[in-house]
Amino acid sequence: LMPGYLGTLEFFKSHLERPILEGGPQVPVARILNARTRPFILRRIKADVEQDLPPKIESVVRVSMTPSQRELYAQVLQEVRPRVFEAIKKRGVRGASVPILAALLRLRQVCNHPNSIDAFSDLKGYQSGKFLALCELIQEALDSGNKILLFSQFLAMLRIIREWLDAEKIPHLYMDGSTKKRQDLVDQFNNDENIRIFVSSLKTGGTGLNLTGADTVIIYDPWWNPAVEDQAADRAHRIGQKKTVNVYRLMTEHSIEERIMSLKDRKSELVDALVNDNGLSTLKLSKADVEGLFEFFAESDPSS
Repeated sequence: LMPGYLGTLEFFKSHLERPILEGGPQVPVARILNARTRPFILRRIKADVEQDLPPKIESVVRVSMTPSQRELYAQVLQEVRPRVFEAIKKRGVRGASVPILAALLRLRQVCNHPNSIDAFSDLKGYQSGKFLALCELIQEALDSGNKILLFSQFLAMLRIIREWLDAEKIPHLYMDGSTKKRQDLVDQFNNDENIRIFVSSLKTGGTGLNLTGADTVIIYDPWWNPAVEDQAADRAHRIGQKKTVNVYRLMTEHSIEERIMSLKDRKSELVDALVNDNGLSTLKLSKADVEGLFEFFAESDPSS
């Protein structure tokens, strides 16, 4: 809207973005950027606008890998790590985005469930610590009379979850990007007490739906942008909700997910300091960030 107001792109990267990312929101230039942008930004905090909402309690559920899952994770990490750093050596972090994301995807799939990987979908003997924790969390919530929203970014993982729900004869509704007549599903979930679980892809269920029939939200896999996860949780925590909403984020310990959560928290604080909660996904990873993501954990070694 105002070309040149913050200098050229190169000036902005060199004199504003880089010092802030490296030094954090306390560096003097961050205050300068904040002062320059503040007159043009209206920020309303949800807690101030909707003061009658019941509490939202957020928890991170930390889970351990199963032995077979830990062994596979170590194998995949050993396979993808050299490819990532060879690509970075040749093209830099930005130029290596495709192999980085591909490696992240594979490791995240192992964290979710080895059988969510196409090549392992029919193999027996693999189990997931996170999936076992999810099953236990669902049973506890149902036993307590709660209604659940369950989100994952991976359709293959949603398939595994739905197969388990069917095997346990737990009535549920499902929605992804191909679902039509979404409002009908929303109305059914909110009004039918026999339907206790609404399963959805994170992107599809993240906006535009009023699912205040639920009082429990489970986010199965963490990712960079907390705003996307918050939007998903707020399908239940919105005007019309009368109960306290519990939000559970499942995280596999000693894995890429733990690194993602740590990096997300650090960069979320930076973004929050600059008054733009939705900008996290535009922040670029440094080489040090990537090295941290693909670090070998001692705990990943089954012999340790």
